Amino acid sequence: MDTQRFRESVGKNIKRIREKANLTQAEVAKKAGINVNYYAVIERGEVTTSSEKLTKIAHALGVSVADITK
Repeated sequence: MDTQRFRESVGKNIKRIREKANLTQAEVAKKAGINVNYYAVIERGEVTTSSEKLTKIAHALGVSVADITK
């Protein structure tokens, strides 16, 4: 899978999990300790982010990193 498709896939997974949990982007960003605007860019699949930030987002959503990167 190329980088762009990976980013888009991760973003879609994060959004799906977030919406299923009835959380806003701001709530997840706050729980993850990242800026809400940067979180939104990640969710839209526009940037490649660090594994550290993906781990924080996964933790904020109550899932594993594997759940958001599959």
